[in-house]
Amino acid sequence: MQFQTKHMLLYAITNRAQTDAQTFLNQTENALKGGITMLQLREKGLDEASFVTEAIQIKQLCRKYHVPLIINDNVNVALKSGADGVHVGADDEPVKSIRQRAGKNFIIGATAKTIEQAKKAQADGADYLGVGAVFPSPTKQNAIRITPQLLFHICSCVTIPAVAIGGVSHSNVMQLKGCGMSGIAVSSAVFAADNITASTIELKKQVEQLMQTKGGIQ
Repeated sequence: MQFQTKHMLLYAITNRAQTDAQTFLNQTENALKGGITMLQLREKGLDEASFVTEAIQIKQLCRKYHVPLIINDNVNVALKSGADGVHVGADDEPVKSIRQRAGKNFIIGATAKTIEQAKKAQADGADYLGVGAVFPSPTKQNAIRITPQLLFHICSCVTIPAVAIGGVSHSNVMQLKGCGMSGIAVSSAVFAADNITASTIELKKQVEQLMQTKGGIQ
């Protein structure tokens, strides 16, 4: 699937720990029904074969809703499953190496916590950035926090789109007004909700409103 900036608007990241009464596939489809624009499949505890099998199932759901599927960290799983791309952090396989392996149409996202990391990711061939943590995150409690000012400067120093990530929720998303990102990446705000579809619909409305605001933090 061809990557477009609009896919960054509401980027959901799965978290199996938040699965309760609903099955994981049902949760994912409910988020897709609610209007997420990109999905990252994050599985830290699965062996590679199981991860590939699950990714293929999730990919079928994503195709139904015309939403790109991104795999967290594992390039091999992304390539074997036919996912649309991969998201990597500073300690994962380098963006330049992934680009050489996967080709130009494979979506590569990179985490950036500094201006230097952002510029390097773009130069090495990344398609988008995940920038944060912008708020305290229940899924990554030890994540380094960045200020709204730094978020703005990171987004401004590159031409590829970026999402704000880390603890973003219905209650704080509008605090990111003017920070220059193309959307938000969330996990708990979608997958921990009692009604995932309704929560996603409401959050998407907030993000669309946020994206209409002008100006920037200096």
